[in-house]
Amino acid sequence: MNELYVGSEVGQLRQVIVHRPGTELLRLTPETKDDLLFDDLLWVRRAQEEHDQFSAALEAAGAQVLHLDALLRQTLSVQEAKDFVLDHTFDERIYGPAAAPLLRTVAAGLDEAALAELVIGGLTKRELLELTDEPRSIVLHSLGPDDLVVAPLPNHLFARDASCWVYDGVAVNSMQKPARMREAITYEAIYRWHPQFAAAQFNRWADGLNDQQATVEGGDVLVIGNGAVLVGMSERTTPQGVERLAKRLFAAGSADRVVALELPKARSFMHLDTVMTMVDERSFIEYAGLGELASYTVTARGGAAGSSDQVELNIADHQPGQAHRAIADALGLHGLRILTAEQDVHSAAREQWDDGCNALAVAPGAVVTYDRTPTSNAFLRESGIEVIEVPGGELGRGRGGPRCMSCPTLRDPVE
Repeated sequence: MNELYVGSEVGQLRQVIVHRPGTELLRLTPETKDDLLFDDLLWVRRAQEEHDQFSAALEAAGAQVLHLDALLRQTLSVQEAKDFVLDHTFDERIYGPAAAPLLRTVAAGLDEAALAELVIGGLTKRELLELTDEPRSIVLHSLGPDDLVVAPLPNHLFARDASCWVYDGVAVNSMQKPARMREAITYEAIYRWHPQFAAAQFNRWADGLNDQQATVEGGDVLVIGNGAVLVGMSERTTPQGVERLAKRLFAAGSADRVVALELPKARSFMHLDTVMTMVDERSFIEYAGLGELASYTVTARGGAAGSSDQVELNIADHQPGQAHRAIADALGLHGLRILTAEQDVHSAAREQWDDGCNALAVAPGAVVTYDRTPTSNAFLRESGIEVIEVPGGELGRGRGGPRCMSCPTLRDPVE
């Protein structure tokens, strides 16, 4: 097995990337939160405390926890990586030809820690003018003192979405919302130049900086095992993104089947893992209000070929209500165990909104969940699943649970 490999959703978790909340969440205000994709303002200190308990739970379960900001700082010590980040961050199409060169020069003069803080945490005009004189720039002149010059990346908290490992490779994803597009720069730099990744051999399933409208986000991608991948076509993952991912997986021989589910295009169904996650080799916890979804099974016509350009896709349509059967077939099983707690429609909707279905498996039959979803947690325990609860009073207000906040890079095979 490769040193970086994720062949299932439930194998023993050995290594995972997370991002502890920081300055970027302090940039959220009633005026900026909507553009930055948050429904509410988080109490950052409490969110940090909760995230520390989340990281401690992962370590106690046997995982090495890698922190995204530390990885970025270490990566930026490589000059080529620093140039890459600067070039892709300070684009004149965003900042204008008058301001972009100055911003790049100012950022280039920062040490690794300060530059990493700027990239993730953002920069206001007032902070910029503490570092340099204001240039002759319409873009900058039009901003107020406390307006953001460099937007923060608060959604890096949800480490899963911009980067997901699928079998023997990684997808650095093209993100659907403008507020998240720069997250791909962070992961591209880390995977290309950080010593822990640069020396490893792995495939690349996506190019987040160039895939444009062929978007796939990691919260929609479940590596269910047996050479199969389950992908939700949500408001943020497109059918063309699913097809491109499938072609690359099939060309490398890393997977032989992709099952795609047609999700409602709504914020409450933001990603597949907000309504459905895998908790052991044949069991999924699923939201009661999900309904009967249309689904598709994608395979390679005539088997895998040598390059994605040579792969022809065979797509089988399934009627609504046949999704579970399609997933079971992909896993080589006679059927699935679907775990859905019995509760009234209002309680079920509240628990789904609070990430009751967003469980992160750390081993077969052992999951990390928020403590704010007691009904779902109790039902999982009654179903024989070990539940490790972590506090989610503040973190949960960001609309992402334990699976959202984790990017596994290594899992043990499932026997």
